[in-house]
This record gives sequence, C-alpha cells and structure tokens, in this order.
Amino acid sequence: MPSVKPTGALLTQLRSLMKECKYYKRPLNAYIIPSADAHNSEYPADNDKRRSYISGFEGSAGTAIVTLDHALMWTDGRYFLQASQEMDSNWTLMKEGVPSTPSQELWLTKNLPPNSCVGVDPNVISHSNWTTCQQQLQTVGFDLVAVEPNLIDLVWTDKKAPVNNPIVPLELKFAGKSISQKLKEIRAQMKDSNASILVLTALDDVAWFLNLRGSDVEYNPVFFAFVIILPDSVVLLVDSSKVTPAVQAHFAAETDLNIKIEPYMKVKEVLKQSIAKVSEGFVWLSTDACYALTSIVPEKRLKTEVTPATLMKAVKNPVEIQGMKNAHIKDAVALCCYFSWLEKAIHTEKVTEISGANKLEKFREQQADHVGPSFCTISSVGPHGAIIHYQPHSSTDSQITANELYLCDSGAQYKDGTTDVTRTVHFGTPSEFEKECFTRVLKGQLRLGRVVFPSKIKGNCLDSFARQYLWDVGLDYAHGTGHGIGSYLNVHEGPMGMSWRNYPNDPGLEADMFLSNEPGYYEDGKFGIRIEDIVHVTHANSPHNFNNRGFLTFDTITLFPKQLKLIKVDMLTAQEISQLNAYHQVCRDVIGPLLSKQGLDDVKSWLWKETEPIRV
Repeated sequence: MPSVKPTGALLTQLRSLMKECKYYKRPLNAYIIPSADAHNSEYPADNDKRRSYISGFEGSAGTAIVTLDHALMWTDGRYFLQASQEMDSNWTLMKEGVPSTPSQELWLTKNLPPNSCVGVDPNVISHSNWTTCQQQLQTVGFDLVAVEPNLIDLVWTDKKAPVNNPIVPLELKFAGKSISQKLKEIRAQMKDSNASILVLTALDDVAWFLNLRGSDVEYNPVFFAFVIILPDSVVLLVDSSKVTPAVQAHFAAETDLNIKIEPYMKVKEVLKQSIAKVSEGFVWLSTDACYALTSIVPEKRLKTEVTPATLMKAVKNPVEIQGMKNAHIKDAVALCCYFSWLEKAIHTEKVTEISGANKLEKFREQQADHVGPSFCTISSVGPHGAIIHYQPHSSTDSQITANELYLCDSGAQYKDGTTDVTRTVHFGTPSEFEKECFTRVLKGQLRLGRVVFPSKIKGNCLDSFARQYLWDVGLDYAHGTGHGIGSYLNVHEGPMGMSWRNYPNDPGLEADMFLSNEPGYYEDGKFGIRIEDIVHVTHANSPHNFNNRGFLTFDTITLFPKQLKLIKVDMLTAQEISQLNAYHQVCRDVIGPLLSKQGLDDVKSWLWKETEPIRV
C-alpha cells in the first residue's frame, strides 16, 4: 500500500482547538468527523474529504472520533483491511458489524468523563445521525454541540478551493420526463402530505429533478446546489456562474416552472425567509439532510422523510429503462474488447492493474455517448482482490499474470445510463479452492437472479439468497449484496438496497428499480472473488398472486460472460446450468451482432469461446 500518512501533528493541532473556547462555550472532550459533505454525499469532492485528511483512511464510509486521548475510526466490513493498512498507529480501527464493537455513542458514554461535551460540524452530519447521537448522549448527561467553522478546515492548511465546474442540460431523449412533469408529481405528493415547502439537499436529487448534469464530484455527474420547492415557485441555490445561457434556455423551455436563482451559500437565509413567507404546512427535508438545515425549521413544522424526488428517481421511467439497457449493451462491447485483449496481452507485454484499467477505459471511450468512469476502477490482482474497494497506486501497481485471480470492478457514465460490473477471472490454472469459492459465489448470484418476491418487500429480505451456498460451508462476505444505481447519475443510489443490514429508508422494491447483484468471497492476503451484474426489477409471471400484492423478479441487464474455467460444474444443479447457458446465449444474441458490425471478429470469437454451453 502507499506510505501511511503521519497524523500525529494534525491530531495535536486538532486537540488544541478542542481545548480552546473560541468557537463554543466550553472545551470539547470529543470531536466527530463524519465522511459526508453538506449534502450527505457518499462520495464527496476532494475539498470535502475531511475524515480522509485527518486520518489517512480513504475509504468512502467511516466516521472518525477524536478525543483528547484517543483517535478512533468506525467503518464497515468493506474497509477493515484497507483502513488497517492506511491509518498510522495513532488510530484505532472500530469494526462496525462485529458484535464486540460498541456503537460510537456507546463508546463515548463509556469512555468520556462526566458532563462531557461532544462537538460536530452541523453542516456535515445528517438530521437522523444528530438526533440519534444527541438522544444517547443526553441519557448520561453529555452535551452534543454544533461547532462552526469545521475544525478540520482550520488545520487543513493546503486545502484547495471548491470545484466549480459548468453544468449542462440533459436532453429529454435521455431524461424521459420534463422538469414541469416532475414538479407536478412532486407537488401532488407534497399536497398529500400537507407539506408547503420541500427542500432537496442530495446532489443527485437536484440533478435528476432539474434534468441537469455537472462534474463537481469526480465520477458523479452532479453539481453543488440546493433546491427549495414552494407552492408557486422553485428556488435553485447555486453559484451564478453555472447558470449559463444554455441553462437559462433549458429552464425557459419549461412551462409553469417559475424558477428563481439564489447564491449557493445563502441556503440557510433563503430557507428561513421561505418558512416565514409560507407560514402553514410542513417543511419537508430528507432524514439525510444536514442538521444545520433541519435545525432552522420549527419543530412542529418539520417533516423528515425520504423525499418524493428520491423515490421517483429510484423508479426509472420508460426512456431511462431503455437507456440503462442500451448503456449496458455498449459496456459489454467494451468489456469483450478488454478481456479478449487482456487474455493475450499478459503473455506478450507487461500489463499492470493501472495500465489494464486505463486500457479498459479506452475501449469504453469508443462507445456512443460515453462521458467517463462511474467510479475508480477496482483493478486488483491476487491479494489486492481481498481489499474490497482497492484502488491501485503507483506503489502497489501489480502486474496482471496467469498465476493469480484478477478481479475487475468497473463502470461507466453514458448519457443514457450508468453501469457497474465485476468479473473475476484466472488466465492460468486456478486452485480447487478458488474454483469452489467462485462456484459458490456464482450459485448465490444465480439464485438471487431468479428469485420471485412480493412487491414492496425490503431488500434485506433477499440478501441471504446470495449468501446461502457460502453459508453452507461457513463462508461469507462483509459487504452488502446489492445497491441501487442511477441513470447517468450516481453509481450508488438509494433509498433501497440488499444487505444483511436493514436500509432505514428502504421503501420496498418495486417494478422498474435497478440494483446490483454482487456476492463475493475474500481471503485476506490471498485473493478476492466478486461477480456483479445490474438487474432490472420486473413483474414476475407467477401462477398465483397472493392478496393481489403483485410479484416481482429480476431481469439481468449486464451481458458479459462468467468465466467457465473457474466453475466446478459438478457443484451446479441442472437448473443452474440451464440458467447460465441461457444467460450466455443472450450475451451471444445481443452482443455478437454488434461485434460483427464493428468488424471485431476476433473479439466475437473470444465471446463464443467464453459462452460455450455447459454440457453434462
């Protein structure tokens, strides 16, 4: 791994600030540093990566807590290995989900002195997390206080200015629904909930609602903005330089929009004014909205639930559905080009994790309406595959050879959709244990891929279908099985998902949602296996319909083969063999003609080899 960042001096500076009373009434006994920005983004811009800066841990999920004597990092199973390698000895790793690991609040109540004061920047902690923390700290007489400015910013001496890139309209042929149509539907839901004001704080909600895209956050086509929807107008809070003539024309083409532009930094002021102006009805914000905003709203008027925009965004419209399918077909062409090239190239030239990932991106760039990657490619050889969200660096850039498993988790942004796909391959002779693990992961993925379930069932009810064949022999994986995915938006999209943990805002699965299906298995220091497809939630052709609930199933839209060499065929049932053969036939039927049309006959031959029917 890259050299570990020394954090001793930074922690000393931070603790000095905690002892001062310049920004709060009394010294802090602990300071909480969440991962999020003011929009609770899973993937913040570099300028907002405060937790990474203070700790050296670069994973996307985690919360740091610094006391006068300790520095602790809570993160989930995806990042146990990565965090242990990236943090120096000043930090203690707290493994979330492990029974012996206390919650953040419990640790604070058990380890801080009486009457302690715990601080956090209210702009980067969600309303729900603030409420939970405050309630638990109050039970032992502790105070949770809002601290502004952010203390990490005060010790971050070389912090760069925020990114402020242009925004561009997304054509209706990609968006599928106008802003005015979305606004009408949102206002209808506001009326049903007696809400007179709706605040959109999530960046992908804002981009989706306004049919705009940006590039303020790497890999995520979003831009920094808030939206406040009022009974007779819409307020967009954004840097005025972003509102170009093209954006103005985009808004002018809509009917009854009445959109007003205000400076991004005035969101608190404008929200206060809006609440005073519209004196009746609820003010609706997501539970994920930052406490700095929800605390402005009078308690009796505050409604914190998943917003209509979030729920509408999760259920794709017909244009988005077709776009997602098209994007995955294009992606499959690029993947076929890459893996067919890679299989030969490793024997004739030095291909590394980084150069391989770059080559894959070159193949994707050749596809229509390609914009860029949807996340940093996880190109990982051998033991690096066990680091679930591994990112190759120059100091760790291993050669891809025929001697080890190669796990490649990658995705792309196209104007018509977002992709995310993982394949694990071996170009030599895999061990029997590697083949067994791969086959058990594959069996779980196939089982989840054909599951039939009632409409509105929550994703955590389906998670074990993907794990059962690993559980049979005492194996498991420490990440969720599936996440939602955006349409030319964030590669991770809520509020639904599939995991052993309940998604707190999961509305239940319904037709035309898209999720990943990605079980895996990881041996620390040896290898990693993951197989990931994107699935479309569709209506099931079930013979019965209990209580008229409606039954659903998954249609896999990722069309790229699973490596036959890694499969222990004698572990598959006849049903699984038939399912895999049928999937590979679809890969041939859909992708084959495109390869022929582009004159890629050698790639097509490779595809045919990789999709040979299993015969028993």
